[in-house]
Amino acid sequence: MIVCLDSGNTRIKWGVHDGARWLAQGAVMQDQPEGLAPLLADWPRPERVMLANVAGAEAEARIRRQLAPWQAVWCNVQSTAAAQGVTNLYRFPERLGVDRWCALIGAWALHRSPAVVVMAGTATTIDTLDADGRFVGGCILPGVGLMLRSLAGGTAGLPFADGAYSPHPRCTDDAIVSGVLEAQAGAIERAFSRLASASAICLLSGGYGNGISPCLAIPHQLADNLPLEGLRQIARQV
Repeated sequence: MIVCLDSGNTRIKWGVHDGARWLAQGAVMQDQPEGLAPLLADWPRPERVMLANVAGAEAEARIRRQLAPWQAVWCNVQSTAAAQGVTNLYRFPERLGVDRWCALIGAWALHRSPAVVVMAGTATTIDTLDADGRFVGGCILPGVGLMLRSLAGGTAGLPFADGAYSPHPRCTDDAIVSGVLEAQAGAIERAFSRLASASAICLLSGGYGNGISPCLAIPHQLADNLPLEGLRQIARQV
């Protein structure tokens, strides 16, 4: 059994895998790491605890304190030049965000085909895998929530919108929400068009994925917790 932890800017996602299937998955807020403590009571000590952390040293320390009895099997994952069939073509491979790296590995394990791998969280990352499993590059843009907050905070007359998506918005709240979602979808579709492959797919993960999905006019699948799947794959070679 392994426990996988994806420590992001807002949430800590976790999953328990027995080698054949996910037994349980969940998430706690980054500022409430005590929500991880029940894992100690609910599960025996795993063979490995796999951590991908982009939230800084203090966040890692808080997580470690909550799961202190499992320190002997702890594994901090870092981005590398290659792993589990994926080649990292970042200029400096070790500087690629480890959550993006794990998501790419998870995507390749699920679909060995060209793909645009999207993580729609606090930030939105849009990364491209080619047919040979090479990460050829990607971009980062503010996530849906950040875009909404930037309009509310940076303008005098626009609210923090609580609208709905529409192709032809007819009120301000809908116009803001629709504009943000169209911007996200447009960036994803541009990346997808550059793949120019009939077998290509877009894999969409992260908390805002459900909101972006209806706006996409390309083949895509919602793929929850891709970084956890990547961590599981990496655990096989540790």
